[in-house]
Amino acid sequence: MTARTLDHVALWVADRDTIAERLTSEVGLRVIERTDRFTLMGADARRFKLTLFVADEPRDQDALKHVTLRTNEGEERELDLGEGLRVNVVRARADVDGDLDHVALWSSTPEETARAYLALGFDEAEPRDGIPRVELAGAHVEFHEGDVGETERPLLNHLAVLVDKAEDAKRLPADVADEVDAPNTYAVFVWGPERVKIEYVEH
Repeated sequence: MTARTLDHVALWVADRDTIAERLTSEVGLRVIERTDRFTLMGADARRFKLTLFVADEPRDQDALKHVTLRTNEGEERELDLGEGLRVNVVRARADVDGDLDHVALWSSTPEETARAYLALGFDEAEPRDGIPRVELAGAHVEFHEGDVGETERPLLNHLAVLVDKAEDAKRLPADVADEVDAPNTYAVFVWGPERVKIEYVEH
């Protein structure tokens, strides 16, 4: 299986319109699509995106620590968007402002978790400041030591990886959680380490 990029991070949020407004005004993302179920946000539909799925009530903090985006110009900042969602912006070379720098996850065993992600199609990466991490096309997933915060109301819905052939995800060393065959999209979801759901999607 060839994993190409981290396509999007999907979240459960109760007040998606307020969060979307702040992502637009303070981060510079735009609404790519809005339906009854979700709002898709990004700088470019072909680059990294955030998907805000509608939740009935605010969610609990779980494996997600923060999401960090890149900008070529402007101030670095840390934004608390409410409902446990933190989005940071750092100055770094980016093809488009608002592209993904890294997703930070909590892990009770960061080094073991990073090794497990290698078996799920991610590439090896040097640690940053001692923090284990993996990468795809220059964007990273970091694993910070801490409480994963198991809950039945998680903030994190899933991480999504763009692949050539999603069917190949069924042969990964992980349990299949779901399969979606929709117009122009086929995806296989698996359970990654510490119950983080990972989507392998082809368009």
